[in-house]
Amino acid sequence: MSEYDGQQYVGIDLHRHRSVIVRLNAAGERLDAVRIDNDPMTLMAEIGKAGRCPEVVLEATYGWYWAADALAEAGARVHLAHPLGIKGWTTRRVKTDWRDAADLAEVLWRGRLAEGWIAPPRVRGLRELVRHRAKLVNLRTGVKAGVHAVLAKQGVRLPVSDVFGVRGRALLAEAPLDPPFRARVNSQCRLIEALGFEIAVVTSLITRHVAADPGYLVLQQIPGVGPILAAVLIAEIGDITRFRSPRQLCSWAGLTPKHHESDRSVRRGRITKQGSRLVRWAVVEAAQKVPAGTGWLVATREGIQERRGRNIATVAVARRLLTLVFYGLRDGHIRALHPRQAG
Repeated sequence: MSEYDGQQYVGIDLHRHRSVIVRLNAAGERLDAVRIDNDPMTLMAEIGKAGRCPEVVLEATYGWYWAADALAEAGARVHLAHPLGIKGWTTRRVKTDWRDAADLAEVLWRGRLAEGWIAPPRVRGLRELVRHRAKLVNLRTGVKAGVHAVLAKQGVRLPVSDVFGVRGRALLAEAPLDPPFRARVNSQCRLIEALGFEIAVVTSLITRHVAADPGYLVLQQIPGVGPILAAVLIAEIGDITRFRSPRQLCSWAGLTPKHHESDRSVRRGRITKQGSRLVRWAVVEAAQKVPAGTGWLVATREGIQERRGRNIATVAVARRLLTLVFYGLRDGHIRALHPRQAG
């Protein structure tokens, strides 16, 4: 048997233009280390040297989608290294691409890889749309804030609650502004209209993409969750079966408190915020929009708010909503939302 026979473990330090590939045999011994230009065919040819069904790991770094797809097409079992699992490597005195790739391969060989989930192409496509819409909305919010800033500089206050509503836009067009400030407001209004058009287009694409998902309508039964928030949750969570329990889903979303324990000292702090920012935003947004007549959720929010304050109450309700999301996606319905039948 040659050194190239048997199971091989491959670590790839992926970069934008070039990548380093290190191969280990079943005994953990280095077989080869090469640097290649980033190209799907070149990558597949290099992985072909690792034999049948090699175990391959790459970092969840900039633009990893193409590499994961090329490796899967080449017959490799692909693993995605979680960024937090390799965070300590950046503190080494000597850090090179070769060492990073070798360390990835060795951690995979030892079975100690902190692994992330590789979303299938359909979920990645939906995520791309959802995240693009979020970026566009943030841009539009920033431009709107710029209009308010110009009005404040000119000492102009419009007697409307929404400056960008129908009446507000009419008053804004007639507001007495100096020429440079008028030019800026007019430019910002055109940007707002353009961004609004793009947001509407992406929203339509998202709705069509997610309409066939069985969990889409189920999630909209949850108080405070509308079509957009439901699409965000489906896109970011993906396959719900990868979570064993609602507690694990809440932890993944960064909605659980930090826990520091040493000997007799135990400290619990703020939520970790380590996870999907969009999922966290979606459930917090839903928690704030829970209608007043929604029984136990409102009672929970009001009870905690009296004792601990509004922010803590909102996060607590967000965790409960994410628990409902878990059962809704797993079971296809949410029992807690239906009245209990007397039996």
